[in-house]
Amino acid sequence: MNSIRIIAIGLIIAGVLALAYGGFTYTRETHQADIGPIHMSFADKKTVNIPIWAGIASIVAGGLMLVLRKPN
Repeated sequence: MNSIRIIAIGLIIAGVLALAYGGFTYTRETHQADIGPIHMSFADKKTVNIPIWAGIASIVAGGLMLVLRKPN
């Protein structure tokens, strides 16, 4: 497999996952405080939404890369 084909397949998979899940969530630890023996920290939950057009564009770009690639 050449690198263009691997990238194209990766784009198609990423596009399908973006359409299936619509985004992802991650947790970021913030505001730490140590007051004597007490340790306090807060977790901030962030959500990143992936637009539908980005998933579709990724699938189309990957498909075009597979179809229009140069033969070896």
